[in-house]
Amino acid sequence: MTNLHNTVNTELFLNGASKPLKYLMEVPELGGSPEKIEITSLSDTSKRYMPGIKDFGDLTFKFLYEDTDTGNYASLKTLETAATAATFELRYPDNTTHFFKAIPVVKMDAATVNGAMSFTASMMMQSDVYDTEAALTAAVNPA
Repeated sequence: MTNLHNTVNTELFLNGASKPLKYLMEVPELGGSPEKIEITSLSDTSKRYMPGIKDFGDLTFKFLYEDTDTGNYASLKTLETAATAATFELRYPDNTTHFFKAIPVVKMDAATVNGAMSFTASMMMQSDVYDTEAALTAAVNPA
């Protein structure tokens, strides 16, 4: 059981920055499930399927709200306003990484009594999720 890890120091980086977006609180499940395309013919005795395109669903990241012009909220909101896709790198404590391109959609979370201000960034995916930056670059910028 020594190869188990906790999530402390899981980080999300924006556009190759050397420092992660601060105050990350929650990370979604990563991985897409292909849609099922039915290919049953009249001669089949049971339904048959083939895999379709992957659906990553809503990749929703939760952050503590940082009220600065260059903070996490402002950085992601600027991308949303411009409808600009960015490259994201999610890095776990064991250095497992995932790379993807997405347009963030940012919204403030509900306010609660005696609660910290937070916001959610939902990612409109513009690529698959890759394990290396080189694979993402090759997929989005084919030669």
